[in-house]
Amino acid sequence: MSARTWLKNATLVTMNAQGDVVEGDLLIEDGRITAIGTVDPQQAQGARQLDMSGHVITPGFVQCHIHLCQTLMRNHADDMVLIDWLKRRIWPYEAALTHETLGVSARVGLAELILGGTTAILDMGTVHHTDAIGEAVAESGIRAHIGKCMMDLGDEVPEPMREVTAESIKESLRLYDTWHGAAEGRIQYAFAPRFAVSCTEELLREVGQASRDLGCHIHTHASETTYENDFTRERYGVSNIAFLKEVGITGERSVLAHGVHVDDDDCSILAQTQTCICHCPSSNLKLASGIANMPRYDKLGVRVALGADGAPCNNNLDAFIEMRLAALLQKPFHGPQAMPAERVMRLATIDGARALGLGDEIGSLEVGKSADLIAFDLDNDPGCGPGGDVYARLVYTAQKHNVRHVFASGKELVAGGELVGVDLGQLMARARQAHADTASRMQQFISG
Repeated sequence: MSARTWLKNATLVTMNAQGDVVEGDLLIEDGRITAIGTVDPQQAQGARQLDMSGHVITPGFVQCHIHLCQTLMRNHADDMVLIDWLKRRIWPYEAALTHETLGVSARVGLAELILGGTTAILDMGTVHHTDAIGEAVAESGIRAHIGKCMMDLGDEVPEPMREVTAESIKESLRLYDTWHGAAEGRIQYAFAPRFAVSCTEELLREVGQASRDLGCHIHTHASETTYENDFTRERYGVSNIAFLKEVGITGERSVLAHGVHVDDDDCSILAQTQTCICHCPSSNLKLASGIANMPRYDKLGVRVALGADGAPCNNNLDAFIEMRLAALLQKPFHGPQAMPAERVMRLATIDGARALGLGDEIGSLEVGKSADLIAFDLDNDPGCGPGGDVYARLVYTAQKHNVRHVFASGKELVAGGELVGVDLGQLMARARQAHADTASRMQQFISG
């Protein structure tokens, strides 16, 4: 008999094209959703039953810009501008990571993400030890596009982070061969050049060609600060976005993190090429990078998604904080109707799924799709209840403690608010040791 789970008496926020909100049940069979609303008891015979009365069920969150490699650096890189943050904190830290400590960092980040309802991510690793991230994701049960950070330009980069162009490409292709389609297809590979400031034109052109040849994603940072535009205009005579288009980095399989400092010409490029921008509001605020103009992106037809970025520039990997900020930040500039709650929920679910090329598989509750979903207890929380618009409750009031169950590919990863099969005490003990080891090792790479 197939594995079945019958979730009963819930409010189902489907995020389908019609925006249906359904009162009823949901049936999971062999990892997929096979019934929504009304479940035939005969079809569900023998299923495990969970009473979801008072609960809201949504698709799992999709975060399209994450750095699992940086989790151990949380709370150690605060109150700095981006370029100093990179040179004085992040690059020395990443240079100090080992396969073991990177694996611990990834597992801590994944635990946080899963407990908060995130079931799919686009992750940018560091220059080395990317296999450790693949191993951690494979164990976790969630979906991820992963990629080795690529850096072959820059004088102030610690020695272990400096790459030769050909070797960077060679290692990325090895990782593609190893991880693309791994873990029953849950893991895909994405080429991850860090940004135009730390990558040669040659490397970026080769990445663009490899992505086209292999049909895989590209994940990079773009126009996060004015510095990037100044750099590309001085070096190449065009804006950051225009330069990325010239070298073949834009396109429907490209996700550019941030997109804060763009003009109308940049937006036209993004819309015409169907390139996706991943909005990271917390990171952009904390690093004082600015606020991306999301209503303009929507108006001009630019694809957008949502992400938390890395723990050192955000201090959390919490989709709820990102959703709330994504909604609230636009209103003082564009009016109270800018970025309504339902629009933001789409950013965090189906729009993210489409950005990863997974819109037919995840991102909405629909029969035939993978059972990647979250069950929230809102009615028993005085901070969320007793009622009101369900999208407002999710975006403006819910927090990660409201997450009671998380399923990915039909497998329950969170039950009753706790991780299934993960000893958090043991994991955090390992994290403390890895943190101490990395902090000691990184001292040799800090300058200035």
